[in-house]
Amino acid sequence: MIESLFTFEALVALATLTALEIVLGIDNIIFIAILVSRLPAHQRDKGRVFGLALAMITRILLLLSLFWIMKLTTPLFTLFSQDISGRDLILIFGGLFLLAKSTMEIHNDIENDKQEPSAITGSNKRGFFNILIQIAILDIVFSLDSVITAVGMANNIIIMVVAVMLAVGVMMFASKSISEFIEKNPTIKILALSFLILVGVTLIAEGLNFHISKAYVYFAMAFSLAVESINIYSRKKRTKKIKLKSE
Repeated sequence: MIESLFTFEALVALATLTALEIVLGIDNIIFIAILVSRLPAHQRDKGRVFGLALAMITRILLLLSLFWIMKLTTPLFTLFSQDISGRDLILIFGGLFLLAKSTMEIHNDIENDKQEPSAITGSNKRGFFNILIQIAILDIVFSLDSVITAVGMANNIIIMVVAVMLAVGVMMFASKSISEFIEKNPTIKILALSFLILVGVTLIAEGLNFHISKAYVYFAMAFSLAVESINIYSRKKRTKKIKLKSE
């Protein structure tokens, strides 16, 4: 079994699957980064690590529950001529949760933009575990499609687990810089939350058997991010010129 990991086909599958897991985990990183920003500064690094560790454990447990995962695609009932399965219900409720959470975060960000994170979260310990619970709930939803994709792409459970671990390792390495960038740029934070609302709508549509390619969602996000990055650069140059003139 171990020897089969070092064949050319296995290495190609591992590289492809790892890249796919990283791409599919972008929305997860953004969600974790925004939730962790509500924590006091000294808890944020721990929150990111714990959140991504939860993501890895969730995906591995789902991979090890292949029989249960495949049963989730069996229709449970019919609604408006659409077959609804267990997977569909998870995606619909996960999408609704993401819509509600992202909308609340936008509202809190607007209303409490001058408050400290600790004032918003209340008790540090309670706030920390509350955020971890929210991350765990969304990890299941975000992981579901990537796990089903992994099952379709590779038939070796070890390759799937190693791909998940490598992908989460890359996410842990990148998550701090992504979190700091989002936190330092309020407009990027609102843009990221808007992206999560779009992901929530996509999840609900998927649950109702209306397929929306994630490529469209990621392209829209990348384009919006590029435009906003130009705006940020332009504002910084303008501020620098004003400072130089005032001196």
